[in-house]
Amino acid sequence: MKCIDDEIPFEIPNNWCWSRLGTLCDYLHRGKSPKYGEYHDLPIIAQKCNQWDKIYVDRCLFVSRDTIEKYTIEQYLQLGDILINSTGGGTVGRTGIVEEYIFDSYKSFVADSHVTVVRTNDLLEKRYIYYFLVSPFIQTGIEERCSGSTNQIELGTSTIYQYLVPIPPFEEQKRIAIKIDKLLSPIGIFGKLQEKKNNLNEKTKLILRKSILQEAIQGKLVSQDTNDEPASVLLEKILTEKQRLVETGQLKPKDVVSSYIFKGDDNKYYEQINGENTPVDLEYEFPETWIITRLSTICRLIDGERKEGIHICLDAKYLRGKSSGETLTNGKFVQKGDNIILVDGENSGEVFTTPCDGYMGSTFKQLWTSSAMHLPYVLYFIQFYKELLRNSKRGAAIPHLNKEIFYSLVIGVPPYNEQVKIAERIDTLFDKIRP
Repeated sequence: MKCIDDEIPFEIPNNWCWSRLGTLCDYLHRGKSPKYGEYHDLPIIAQKCNQWDKIYVDRCLFVSRDTIEKYTIEQYLQLGDILINSTGGGTVGRTGIVEEYIFDSYKSFVADSHVTVVRTNDLLEKRYIYYFLVSPFIQTGIEERCSGSTNQIELGTSTIYQYLVPIPPFEEQKRIAIKIDKLLSPIGIFGKLQEKKNNLNEKTKLILRKSILQEAIQGKLVSQDTNDEPASVLLEKILTEKQRLVETGQLKPKDVVSSYIFKGDDNKYYEQINGENTPVDLEYEFPETWIITRLSTICRLIDGERKEGIHICLDAKYLRGKSSGETLTNGKFVQKGDNIILVDGENSGEVFTTPCDGYMGSTFKQLWTSSAMHLPYVLYFIQFYKELLRNSKRGAAIPHLNKEIFYSLVIGVPPYNEQVKIAERIDTLFDKIRP
């Protein structure tokens, strides 16, 4: 016998009792670390499948056919099983329940090693236990009960086993679960309507941003000023700068690419490369005071300087603030304030400004942009084509940025002062549609 007065969180009716969750369970175990396969025979419920609102079967991967026989009968999920996400900050503690709808798609399921399966005894109302586990009493401060590092916290099965659960008589458990179902139904409807509203608001903001950028790159966002230095002077500066950087080894001769697009006497557009004119179709019209060229003229993707010494690895997780970063003893060095662009992965084409000196992650290239251009204007131009760049990636296993499409994007180049005004105007408008 042991006194647990200090553990009892609140008073319960006289005909109720307290019990450890583990003693109420027929099965309480983490799922198994699977070997994945291509055969759609046995789906795996992972953390991404186990969401607050439901279990998403369409997000499942599958067990390799040659390892299916290694699963025991009790490891197969059953109706009423409670699933608890058990690793990782932000997702740990997220709890779902296996309902009949998931078996409409597949006959059997198993959980992976990041999900704990809680199977209570049939003498208990399973939805009552589920509602208790999603209550603020369990969910508030759940990460404080976890072990492990900040990046990989663990909610251990021993911790879940020790949860104190208030147990009413069986019939009362059923009445409580039914009452909660009824109360949550209108709340769920409201939640879905609110979610639709939030999604619509976000979609509207994305459309507005896209429209603002489209107006900007066509010269419709600010008026032209004939007193500005002509854009043709900018083009000469860009070519001079590139030639100089080739001589110093910072750019390669192949990087001295220049494209000049102009409107002929027949009112059609032509592109001049190496003295030869070729007809081109343009998606947009541009102001007469602008120069039209390809992105390859003003931007290049380069490797960065090879260097040794201890520096932080500037990978995507670090740059997004999701990792404290690891250090490397050598790599492709970039300085604080340089721009680097993702060239591998789902988000290819995304640009980051480096917050400190360091080595580029393996999925990055340094984005060189001519100093004759106003950088924010160029970055907004790339942002406008973000979806195109993502949807035109190459490669199946690891998609890569399609450099040919990237370099071939047609960009209107305004006078420098106008570039500054355009970027400032975009900033102002974006601020108005932020939450």
